[in-house]
Amino acid sequence: MDYLQHTFILQGGPVMYPLLFVSLLGFVLFVERALFLHKGQVGTEDFLSGIKNLVGKKRLVEALTLCEDTPGPMARIVKSALLHYNESSDNIRSAIQSAALVEIPVLERRIGTIAALARVAPLLGFLGTLIAALQALYQLEASNGNSGEFSRLLAEALITSATGLAIAVMATLAHHFLCGRVRALVHDLEWVGHNIHEFLMVEAPSATVSKVGDEG
Repeated sequence: MDYLQHTFILQGGPVMYPLLFVSLLGFVLFVERALFLHKGQVGTEDFLSGIKNLVGKKRLVEALTLCEDTPGPMARIVKSALLHYNESSDNIRSAIQSAALVEIPVLERRIGTIAALARVAPLLGFLGTLIAALQALYQLEASNGNSGEFSRLLAEALITSATGLAIAVMATLAHHFLCGRVRALVHDLEWVGHNIHEFLMVEAPSATVSKVGDEG
């Protein structure tokens, strides 16, 4: 029990519990988003080369199957373009843009929550500091200058502020990292969409029936 009374969390007072919750929530969100964005990455050039090779051999069904089996937004962008194979350039471009409009919000999901946690954490720390400061004033007046109790409350005030700032720093760095990953993925999506559009318009063989399967 004596050990628990001297732990860092208990020394910071009751505001440390919401701060602990904020830090755990931010950590869970960061790990989930980092793993999700990592899974969204595929070997872009190798994937596109495989798609182009299959389409060039008029094996569109196999190309669509490859898109289905490949995780991530890039495969879904390419699939949306292949579904409009042999249609006009505007139709293919519109399909790619529509697919991108669906994928980008999925990539950005929950990242704003991490930014909100970065703003909330120092406010909670400051709230804990104010509470501890008020308690210190009341205690100092009631105990006729008990320096030990005053020092404990002063430490509580400093701990909550320091914890809130530390959480805010980590959450800000996590938000910056995830935003960078999203920007990189969006850039890749734009490149993939332009590349597959140009391929279908210029290099891909025309095929009226192979869309269903003239591979035999």
